[in-house]
Amino acid sequence: MTVELGNRWAALALICFGVVGGMTTWFSATAIVPELIEAWALDAGQAGWLTNAVQLGFVVGALGSSLLNVPDLVRPVRLVAVSSCAAALANLSLLAEPGLGPAIAARFLTGVFLAGVYPPAMKLMATWFATGRGLALGFLVAALTLGSSVPHLFRALTAGYAWQSVVLWTSMAAGLSGLAFAVFGREGPYAFGTASFDPRQALAALRSRPVFLANLGYFGHMWELYGMWAWILAFAAAAEAGLMPFPFGSASMLSFVVVASGVVGCLLGGWLSDRIGRCRTTAGFMIVSGACAVAVGFAFDGPGWVLGALAVLWGMSVIGDSAQFSAAVTELADRSFVGTALALQTGIGFALTAVAIWALPRFAGLVGGWQWAFLLLAPGPALGAVAMLALRRLPEAEALAGGRR
Repeated sequence: MTVELGNRWAALALICFGVVGGMTTWFSATAIVPELIEAWALDAGQAGWLTNAVQLGFVVGALGSSLLNVPDLVRPVRLVAVSSCAAALANLSLLAEPGLGPAIAARFLTGVFLAGVYPPAMKLMATWFATGRGLALGFLVAALTLGSSVPHLFRALTAGYAWQSVVLWTSMAAGLSGLAFAVFGREGPYAFGTASFDPRQALAALRSRPVFLANLGYFGHMWELYGMWAWILAFAAAAEAGLMPFPFGSASMLSFVVVASGVVGCLLGGWLSDRIGRCRTTAGFMIVSGACAVAVGFAFDGPGWVLGALAVLWGMSVIGDSAQFSAAVTELADRSFVGTALALQTGIGFALTAVAIWALPRFAGLVGGWQWAFLLLAPGPALGAVAMLALRRLPEAEALAGGRR
């Protein structure tokens, strides 16, 4: 047991490496939307589906696997390895330039396969960490954040090259991650065991009041998170047109820095959560991020350093609490069906992201542009903060972070 525990940080590093690579495929098309609009003669609504199809695919994959208890019937190492390689192949199909319909289908399949990467990776991490789980999950979501930001970095570094280079590099990263899981991945000493098939367990996770409140906090958080991540490039491009010098040099680089800054937020959130409590930490982060969603419109016209600083603060706070909702579910849900509860949580949460991503550009049109569009996101973290503070008052909250609420 001592040897196993000594290896837990090495295991976490491998899991994070795998998640970074797999998640690069999530925004691979989003990062090249301006080029695809020109190359495929798309309008803004059609281009938006290249992002939203991934969200919907993830929802179908997560909810379907939850109802079938797949994360608790299949070993997480095997599930993540196969799913990451499948996501790489689905992403790679964009190189065939199949046209809008098949491209949307390919993005949908990418999302389905990514539902076999992220939730099972959280369960796999929990098999290595009985204590310090909040920080460990913080590292894991930091890996998701970094992976999600990488396509913007690829596009910024390959400016002037064909958009196909972004698709190729993200596909290679996902395939390498799947191979790493297959060869080196293994479960830790705190394995949850293999459950029997019981689709009722998905509904049981919703009937538990503590789990429901943790999920409600997560849903409010997710309403904001992917709406911001999906459209920060559009917001930055609109601001760049009238603001010189522009923070970090270009809209693509600002988008990368903003999303990647979430790595710091995730680690800070994990550290705080294990010390002052899951509920306090998540509520605090959502109060800050919700305030940023409102304030960023005031910085749209500059000065540039104000816009850059506020955007980075938002990038840190919008994702910094994300891991702690999942940590709460691993501590509050039935241990035999933790994977099912996590898949259900992420499935419903990502369904909300699809609505937010669809609604934001339409709201931007109603309010005259991107400057005030992110106001639509602010109610999410407000509701989430209320839910987590309500959870903190329940006696079941003693199970969180060793009694730290």
